Amino acid sequence: MGMTLAEKIISEHAGKDVHAGELVIANVDVAAVQDGTGPLTVQEFKKLGISKLKNPERSILFIDHASPSPRKELSNTHTVLREFSKDYGAVLSDVGAGVCHQRLVETFVNPGEILVGADSHTCTSGALGAFATGMGSTDIAVAMALGKTWLKVPATFKIEVTGKFKPGICSKDLMLHLIGMIGADGATYKALEFCGDTIENMSMSERFTLANMAVEAGAKAGLFVADEKTKAFLKSRGREDKFRTIRPDSDAVYERVIKINAEHIGHTVSCPHTVDNTKPVEELKDVKVNQVFVGTCTNGRIEDLRIVAEILDGRKVHDGVRMLICPASKDVYLLALDEGLIKTFVEANATILPPGCGPCVGVHAGTLADGEVCLATQNRNFQGRMGNVNGFIYLASPYVAAYTALRGHISAE
Repeated sequence: MGMTLAEKIISEHAGKDVHAGELVIANVDVAAVQDGTGPLTVQEFKKLGISKLKNPERSILFIDHASPSPRKELSNTHTVLREFSKDYGAVLSDVGAGVCHQRLVETFVNPGEILVGADSHTCTSGALGAFATGMGSTDIAVAMALGKTWLKVPATFKIEVTGKFKPGICSKDLMLHLIGMIGADGATYKALEFCGDTIENMSMSERFTLANMAVEAGAKAGLFVADEKTKAFLKSRGREDKFRTIRPDSDAVYERVIKINAEHIGHTVSCPHTVDNTKPVEELKDVKVNQVFVGTCTNGRIEDLRIVAEILDGRKVHDGVRMLICPASKDVYLLALDEGLIKTFVEANATILPPGCGPCVGVHAGTLADGEVCLATQNRNFQGRMGNVNGFIYLASPYVAAYTALRGHISAE
């Protein structure tokens, strides 16, 4: 029986051939936590009575969700992570370095590896050809201690995308379309394996967006075959020697095959309060916005900022609209500075936030007032997500976000 990409990677790490539905113990290459989940991981690790980390150089603690800290309580949790990193030799990614998922693909994860993280969007690294998945804080504590984890091998949905996007259409539109098609729980505990000529022609940034949002369909992981674009990305990050390709077998068994024609994808928006509540942008032009947010692990990369800057260049954000822009990492921020994008944003009256998660999780830096509407490039629009259960969040691509900021209502032109 042929193997899917997920089955092949997990088989390597389990030391035997495995297939969907099997429970296995697998070696872990990278384990990660962030400042929301990390303190509990530290607590649970210490309960194990183990004196050292299995792989300290690949155990990463990220301070990104409340970065910089807006309250003393959160500052104290940051101290827990900083002290743990010193005591046990773990890697610390501190305030200003960026969002954990962006930092993981930039620096820490390679094709064919297994990454487990105490954050649901850990699946972002699947775009590198790794099996990357989110787990609970206790599971990550065990993975850090033993270098192993247990999991059920997921069945796989093959997502085959062919054709060419129309001008202005982004991979975010494709992913929102897919989630709207199958539902927010349509791929629960499945692996999504993306393929087809559209995927092959995508940049790594576009692939990261797709992998990042796999969990919004309930998926355990989102996977891509590592190719020449992956190799070029790794080379740009000083890790060309880590490149390898693992491909699914031609006779791999998929639970479901979904075929999508990219030419049929339009500007797609997720409406409150679920990601699968999708509509074409044309049906939402009467929706006025108070805030536009560009950033996060979904669409805070340099390619996303370039799209926004090109549209904003020489123009001003609409009166009454707050536009917040948050680079996903320090390296993205530096590139945006070098390319003059930050100058374009500031001249357009946008506000620049430090690298990190920003207002996405609702801790700080952009909390909505009662009744306010935000269009964001983030991955989640649950009620209360941006810090107020009486706020309304719409999700869209950077392209739609830029035009919405200029028009004052949801727009793609």
